[in-house]
Amino acid sequence: MTSIPRPEHPRPQFVRDSWMNLNGEWEFRFDLGNSGLEREFHRYDNFKDGDVRSITVPFCPESRLSGIGYTDWIAAVWYSRTVNLTAEQVKGRVLIHFGAVDYHSVLWVNEQRAGEHKGGYSSFTYDITDFVHEGENRLTLYAEDDLRSGKQPFGKQSDRYQSYACSYTRTTGIWQTVWLEFVPENYIRYAKITPFIHESCVRIEAEVSGGTTVTAEAFYDGRPVGKASARAVYGIAAITLPVDELHLWDVGQPELYDLVLTLDDTDTLNSYFGMRSVELKPDALYLNGKPLFMRTVLDQGFNPEGVYTFPSDDYLKHDIELSMELGFNGARLHQRVFEERTLYWADKLGYIVWGEYANGVALCDESGIGNFLPEWMEVVRRDYSHPALIGWCPENESYWKKDNNPICQTMFYDVTKQMDPYRPVIDASGGVHWKTDMFDIHDYDQNPDSLRKNLARMVEDPTYLHNPIHQEQLKKHVYRGEPFWVSEYGGTYWKPGDNTDGWGYGSTPASEAAFAERYAGLTKVLLECPRVCGFCYTQLTDIEQEQNGLYAYDRSPKFSRETYEKIREANMTKAAVEK
Repeated sequence: MTSIPRPEHPRPQFVRDSWMNLNGEWEFRFDLGNSGLEREFHRYDNFKDGDVRSITVPFCPESRLSGIGYTDWIAAVWYSRTVNLTAEQVKGRVLIHFGAVDYHSVLWVNEQRAGEHKGGYSSFTYDITDFVHEGENRLTLYAEDDLRSGKQPFGKQSDRYQSYACSYTRTTGIWQTVWLEFVPENYIRYAKITPFIHESCVRIEAEVSGGTTVTAEAFYDGRPVGKASARAVYGIAAITLPVDELHLWDVGQPELYDLVLTLDDTDTLNSYFGMRSVELKPDALYLNGKPLFMRTVLDQGFNPEGVYTFPSDDYLKHDIELSMELGFNGARLHQRVFEERTLYWADKLGYIVWGEYANGVALCDESGIGNFLPEWMEVVRRDYSHPALIGWCPENESYWKKDNNPICQTMFYDVTKQMDPYRPVIDASGGVHWKTDMFDIHDYDQNPDSLRKNLARMVEDPTYLHNPIHQEQLKKHVYRGEPFWVSEYGGTYWKPGDNTDGWGYGSTPASEAAFAERYAGLTKVLLECPRVCGFCYTQLTDIEQEQNGLYAYDRSPKFSRETYEKIREANMTKAAVEK
């Protein structure tokens, strides 16, 4: 058994052999007064002159898996460790990658400032070649997290001392894998992959640090099926790669191609892609030219041991498998950015996902926009090439006064669309829609009869739009005939053996059989309505005090096999838009 937690490669679509995982034990100290910059903790003599303990990276200090488990407010933290490098490793370029650090971080290498980043959810990289040498090198990282400022995206992290309602344990500092990569002087920095199934080709935009020509080779089931090259112009090689065999990536049928990218004779990396198309028509989202009813579940990705960070890669994969076993074909990755291996397993298992971001920032002022937009652009750039990702949604429920701003919301939509014109973009899930490709609502009606009545009016009157949010807010909507779906529903409270603690939506069913009946009834209404092209049930698992998951927080079953079979049967019923 390896001593390194989360040892797998964190970027499966961008793999080189020459890398070093830096997860594991780091020296750590709290900086509750946020005075460490002034006291120059980046100098190791100052760092170690205090209450230094060990922490297990990549788990945040609030988590049990970190070895600390401190859940009170943390203004700032410091990390330090040494890394031994060989002459071979430092002869080219040395890159350090952080999967995510919450929120504002600064890195020193051998007591020299090497980089600074803002954003608690996006991945980032520094070239530290000029700061390292053969032998022992010291890395020191500072991370400041001022969630209570309201000026940084924080999603479902609690802005109170304790968790409450839909807000849970906070995450501070490093919470995704840290790793080194050893690359030649000229190397491939990034690759953007876009499939075009009707032309049987993929478009690859490879960004390089130097060099002349990038060559792309595609393989299917080990067989070479395409090869093409392009010269780099202003640091970008734009390659059109035809594939001799067309195998479509689809829900439950995850056909994938292996891809090898080579820059001249200096740099080689391994990747993969899927051939699929996503388009919108008035009635539904179409995958590969066929209407797709989105049978999705709300997945917030918290867990009791690692909080934001999955304890293992198998644990991460298992969450998707639990969902698919119940007949869901995808998920909203809700109110945060998941680590890239979540998208990898979605790609591998044929599971569609919506990419989201974290709310909790005042979007209508200069600082709010400055903290929100650059990081969101980093997220879109990182995850663009994953075939399982079928849409983007930067905001959630933006009908609150603090962020209900048409200028900002439209700007976030426009920027996302400029970066990715090939996927639908929802400006704000369940909120006021100023500019959107799909019109989604959140409806926690627990009565199938009243839900059916409300949706039936939409069928009878094409000008009517059902939406349970406050009518004053509803007047702000601009509806242009976009496909309509219910992207949050259900959320029924169920806590076996104890209904006195925790919460969920609606009244608690009288029995497990009553729960199954309610679930099937609500789901049937959505499937049968020809104006509805998808649903998202709230939610996959319980999270702390929120007891409305289909599984317990530790992923153990909450229901009998019979009830789970009824849930699956309800989910798998053919939808009106599929007939």
